[in-house]
Amino acid sequence: MARGGKLADYRRKRDFSKSSEPAGGRAARRAASDVGELFVIQRHDATRLHFDFRLQIDDVLVSWAVPKGPSLDPADKRLAVRTEDHPLEYADYEGRIPDGEYGAGTVIVWDTGRYVNITEKRGKEVPIEEALEHGHIKVWLAGEKIMGGFALSRMGDDEDNWLLVKVDDEGVDRRRKPARTQLESVLTGRTNRDLA
Repeated sequence: MARGGKLADYRRKRDFSKSSEPAGGRAARRAASDVGELFVIQRHDATRLHFDFRLQIDDVLVSWAVPKGPSLDPADKRLAVRTEDHPLEYADYEGRIPDGEYGAGTVIVWDTGRYVNITEKRGKEVPIEEALEHGHIKVWLAGEKIMGGFALSRMGDDEDNWLLVKVDDEGVDRRRKPARTQLESVLTGRTNRDLA
C-alpha cells in the first residue's frame, strides 16, 4: 500500500488547520539506522490518559494505545488497542491537540529510541511486517526509560485488542514503575501538565 493509503485513516480523523499534529508526507527527521528502527512511546493525556506505543514499520509508525502504560514486570499484561498508523514525523510531536479535535489533549514524547525485531518462529526470524500481520511481535527496545524485550500479541481474532508484555530478561525491574513515576518528556523535560 502506498504511504498516502497507510495514513488515510490518520488524516481523515484530523483537521490540520486546527491541530498542530504533522500531516505526514515530508521526510522524517529521524532516519533508520544500522541498529534498528525507531520506536516512540508518547504520554497522551486525552479524555483518558494513555500511552501511545509506536513502532516504525516500513514508512509509518504502527500504533497501539496502552491505557496503563508499559510495565517492566513480565507478570503485568497490558491491554494495547491498535489505532491508526501515524506518520514518521509524529515521533517528535509534542503539543496540545485542541478541544473538539480527535485526540484532544496533551502529548509528550515519554520515551524513544531504536528497536530490533526479535520475532522468531521455529528458530528463524519472522520479518516485522509478517509478525504484525500474524498478530505476534517481539522486539528489543533500547530507550531511555525502558529497555529489553517486549511482546505484542493479538487477542484471538480481534484485530484491535492486543497485549503488551515485558519479556523476562535483564530489563526486568518489578519494583520500578516508570509509567507512574517518570512523567517527563525525554526530548524536552516537559510534562503533559506543562502543555495544558
